[in-house]
Amino acid sequence: MKKTGIFYGSTTGTTESVARLIAEKLGVSPEDVHDVSKLDAALAESYEALILGTSTWGDGELQDDWYDGIKVLKNANLSGKTIALFGCGDSESYSDTFCDGMGILFEDLKDSGCTFVGAVPDSDYTYASSVAAADGKFVGLALDDVNESDRTDARVSAWTEILKADLA
Repeated sequence: MKKTGIFYGSTTGTTESVARLIAEKLGVSPEDVHDVSKLDAALAESYEALILGTSTWGDGELQDDWYDGIKVLKNANLSGKTIALFGCGDSESYSDTFCDGMGILFEDLKDSGCTFVGAVPDSDYTYASSVAAADGKFVGLALDDVNESDRTDARVSAWTEILKADLA
């Protein structure tokens, strides 16, 4: 498997918990799971693959720590890197901005020379709108641990099985 680093921005702990679950299912060492507030270009560049996770706050905004983290990534050399995204959101209370943070990460990094993997069909979700979705797919794994916590483990398991081939 490609050397993989997982970076998360988490205010309440949900995104961090999901990041650790993804690491466990992929066999990524806990030492390779990082809070994005500690991200620097050298750390990002030391990995062949990056899994980036954010929650969505306010009116469809990134989790706070990602504002500096995205600046670091935009200045890092991501050419040839494999990137997978996951996002946590609330599809009931914030149905019109569901997992928008993940979509913001995608938009900010799509021209960096990296290859995105891990898109997920949106047919299994109920939401009104998301900048993380296009053509019937989310740009990564969308999770609603608030209203659908009973589906989180199965969604993560299915997604990581798909990722294993992309990270081989």
